[in-house]
Amino acid sequence: MPPEPPGQPPTGGGDPSGGVPRIDPTGPITTTSRTRSATLFSSDNPAWRFIKRWGFLVAIVLIVIWGRTILLPFVFAALIAYVLAPVIKYMSERKDGTHRMPRALAIILCYIVFIGLVTGFMFLLVPRLSTDVARIGKEAPGLYKKMNDQWTPEIARWLEQKFPSLQGVKTAPEEPAVVPDVPLPPGTAFTMTPLPDGRFAIQIPPTGIDLRPLPDGSYHVQINEDLPTALTTEDKLRAFVKQGMAAAQSKLNDLVQLGQSLLSSFIKGIFMFFFTLMIAAFMLLDLGKVHGFLRGLFPANVRDDYDVIKEGIDRGLSGVIRGQLLICLVNGILTYIGLLIFGVKYSLILAVVAGMLSLIPIFGSILSSVPIVAVALVSSEDGIDVFRGVAMTLWIVGIHFIEANLLNPKIIGTAAKIHPVFVIFSLFLGEHSYGLVGALLAVPILSAIQVVFMFLYKKTWKESMRRGDTGPITQVPDLPTTRS
Repeated sequence: MPPEPPGQPPTGGGDPSGGVPRIDPTGPITTTSRTRSATLFSSDNPAWRFIKRWGFLVAIVLIVIWGRTILLPFVFAALIAYVLAPVIKYMSERKDGTHRMPRALAIILCYIVFIGLVTGFMFLLVPRLSTDVARIGKEAPGLYKKMNDQWTPEIARWLEQKFPSLQGVKTAPEEPAVVPDVPLPPGTAFTMTPLPDGRFAIQIPPTGIDLRPLPDGSYHVQINEDLPTALTTEDKLRAFVKQGMAAAQSKLNDLVQLGQSLLSSFIKGIFMFFFTLMIAAFMLLDLGKVHGFLRGLFPANVRDDYDVIKEGIDRGLSGVIRGQLLICLVNGILTYIGLLIFGVKYSLILAVVAGMLSLIPIFGSILSSVPIVAVALVSSEDGIDVFRGVAMTLWIVGIHFIEANLLNPKIIGTAAKIHPVFVIFSLFLGEHSYGLVGALLAVPILSAIQVVFMFLYKKTWKESMRRGDTGPITQVPDLPTTRS
C-alpha cells in the first residue's frame, strides 16, 4: 500500500486514533436536543400559555361579574384618582423631576380643598335648593289647577282652530232620569223601575240592604231591619278620639320609618364617601407602583404595546372624564345665567340638574332641556309665556353650539371621538345592566375598548403588510367618528 500523502487524513478503513472519531475544529458542531415531555406548568403547554396571556383579563372579567355589587366605591375611587392625578403630580413634582413636596402631603392638601368645596356647596347651595324644592311643593297644586282649568282648554281650542280634524262630536249632556218617590211596600228589599232609555232605577229602603255572597256565585239580598241608632255626644267624642289616635299612630309610624330610612341612608352615604376617598388616596399614593405592577404582568416582548395602549387610553379618558366634568360645570353656569336673564322660576335647581345630566352624552342634554322649557312656559302669572319658552330654547341651542364647536375641540380634544351610534348603544347597554351608574360609566369604558380595538387592528394590519398579504390598501383606515 502506498503511503498517505503528508497532511492528509487516512483514507483507509483503519482509524489511527484507535476507534475514536476525529473532530474537525473548523467544522460545525452538531448537537442532539433532548425533548422533554410537556408538563402542566411548562412553556410548551397550550393551557399554561393561554393562562399567562389571558389569565389576568379573565380574572378581571370574573371579578366584575361576581363582585359587581361591591365594586361601586372602588370604581368611583379610581375615577377620583384619575381626575386628581395631574393635580397631585403638579403639586409634588417639578418639570425637571425634582420634588416640590411629599406626595402624601400633596394628597392631604388636595383633599382639604376638595372637602372644603363640598362643604361650601352644602352650606351655600343646599339651602337655596331646599327653598326651590319647597316652593315647587307649595305651588304645585295651584299650578295643576291652573293647568287643568285654564291652560288645557286654551290649548285645546287653539289646536282645534288650527287642526279642525281634531274636533270631536259633541254630545248633549244627559238629563238625570226622574223616578217617582214611592214608599216601598213592607218586606220589599228594593225595587227596579225600567226607564225609557233601557236603564233601571233601583230604590232601596231607608234601613238599607245586606248583600251576602252564596257558594254558587250569586248574592242574597236582605232588608236591614235595624235602624241606625243615634250616637250620643260622648260616643261621638270617643269615636273621634279613637280615629284621631289611630291616624296619628299611623302617621307617626310612617314618620319614624322615613326618619330611620333617611338617617340610615345619610350615614351610609357619609361612610361610603370617606371610604371612597380613602381608596382613592391609596391609589394616588402608589400610582407609579400600580402602573409598574400592571406592566409587569405582561411578558417583556409586549410591554411596549402595553405602554402604547396605556397612553392611548389616558388620552381618551382625559377627554371623556376630565374634559366632560369641566364642560358640565360650564354648561351649568351658562344655563343658570340664561335662567336668570329670562326670569325663569326655580333657576338654581334647573341649572344644577342641567349640569349633572350633561355627564350623560346626547340624552343628558335632551332630558335637561325639557323641564327648562316647560318651566319657562309657565313662569308667567298671566298664562303661558310663549316668548320666554322660545327664548330659553334658543339659549339652550346656543349653549350646545358653543359646546360642540368651541369647548369640545379645546377641552376634550380629538382623542376621545366616538361615533354617536356606539355612544347610544353603550348608554342603553350600561343602563340596562347597571342602571344610572352603568349609563355614566358606559362612555369611558367604550373609549378604552375603542383604543384597544384600534391598536390591535392597526398592529394586525401592519403584520399582514410585512407578510405581503394585503391588497391595494395604502393606509390604516380609521373608524368614522364624531364628537360625543
